[in-house]
Amino acid sequence: MKIISWNVNGVRAVMKKDFAQSFATMAPDILCLQETKAQDDQVFETLDWLEEYHLYAFSAEKKGYSGTAIISKTEPVDVYSGLGIAEHDTEGRVLTAEYEDFYLVTVYTPNSQNELARLPYRQNWDVCFRDYLLELQGSKPVIACGDFNVAHQAIDLARPKANYNKTPGYSQQEIDGFSALLDAGFIDSWRDQHPEEIKYSWWSYRAGARAKNIGWRIDYLIASQQLREQIHSTDILNDIHGSDHCPVQLQLK
Repeated sequence: MKIISWNVNGVRAVMKKDFAQSFATMAPDILCLQETKAQDDQVFETLDWLEEYHLYAFSAEKKGYSGTAIISKTEPVDVYSGLGIAEHDTEGRVLTAEYEDFYLVTVYTPNSQNELARLPYRQNWDVCFRDYLLELQGSKPVIACGDFNVAHQAIDLARPKANYNKTPGYSQQEIDGFSALLDAGFIDSWRDQHPEEIKYSWWSYRAGARAKNIGWRIDYLIASQQLREQIHSTDILNDIHGSDHCPVQLQLK
């Protein structure tokens, strides 16, 4: 089973940037999207050309903002929207598909914003999201994928010293939040298989950052530790364009 996660930075915008061709090239069994920037009906309308796939969306109350979606060849047992916590569920950031053998969660983690203005909210989010995954893991293994908005280690961004505790996504609090998630029984599947490799999944649109590969690895596929032996391969698909993020991929045996 090939599971791919992609922050598309607007599902309607990415459709104008060869998304259909990229989808055919990737050939996913499941594609999880973040930052759809569309209401549910707009997501369904934009992706109505997809055949042989089941489509689910969870949109923010604010139009043109945030949002997640799951495109699945196999129909899930059930689909759940949000964390079940009112203060966290107005922005369409978490969508869960339950399959026979595991839960799949797609997440668009809140950005701490300039000058880390939203960091306290982000810290609370990290705790609530971790608790949610642990609750799911109590009944079956979990794969959680998406834009986690954090570079976990210095190897995960091009300029760690310049950004540490100054730029959202690389504060010690955010790093600690992600570490706590892994310590709770999850693995960073790509880093687990590529312990020394430098590869990024997001680049600023400014100053030709992608062409210069001045990037960050902030998109992850994390998995319950008991799934480690079932993970055949992982990849970061740098050759797929259309967003400021590229897709990340996990294949299960």
